[in-house]
Amino acid sequence: MMIVGLTGSIGMGKSTAARMLRQMGVPVYDADANVHAVQAPGGAALPAIEAAFPGVVKDGVLDRQALGARVFGNKEALRRLEAIVHPLVGQRQRAFLRRAALRREKLVVLDIPLLFEGLGDRRVDATLVVSAPGFLQRRRVMARPGMTEQRLDGILRQQVPDAIKRRKASIVIPTGLGLAPTRHALAKAISALEQERGRFWPANPWREKFTARLARAQRK
Repeated sequence: MMIVGLTGSIGMGKSTAARMLRQMGVPVYDADANVHAVQAPGGAALPAIEAAFPGVVKDGVLDRQALGARVFGNKEALRRLEAIVHPLVGQRQRAFLRRAALRREKLVVLDIPLLFEGLGDRRVDATLVVSAPGFLQRRRVMARPGMTEQRLDGILRQQVPDAIKRRKASIVIPTGLGLAPTRHALAKAISALEQERGRFWPANPWREKFTARLARAQRK
């Protein structure tokens, strides 16, 4: 089974690409959705989050704005949060892969916003990077409610630059030309990747632990 990582900087069209892949019948794991799931009411991460950041869980509901204020710009706090959330999300990802393998899927896609930042590219067989011109990226993001130039610049500083992502990509998916060209590029990429044989499933737990430790050390 081929494991393909889908990523791209903010505003590059990754969510649209993931939706197109699902429409093509490709199984897609959404890392962000699973982060939200473990932090939702009754989620597995809530007790540990409240213990680490008292007051951010109110009546069984996570106050995301309050948590964000506690961890934004604070590397130590962010590492504590990641140490709680990442193992739980990793379990859900492995469960997704096991289900796909049992269905004998040829290829699956892991939609991970910070794939390169977390060295997740070392655990996938190929990477798809969505990319658009910088002016279009900024226009898309600035149209979002509550977004400011300062906030956008802060987000971009935390992400691997688009130029580096494109160099590291197995295949670059252009998203600045319209929906039809994007869909065509995705279909062509998936068709080519389905002809290859994956190397990362079944998973190697030792390799995963080493990569996770390396990613944590890199962020210090």
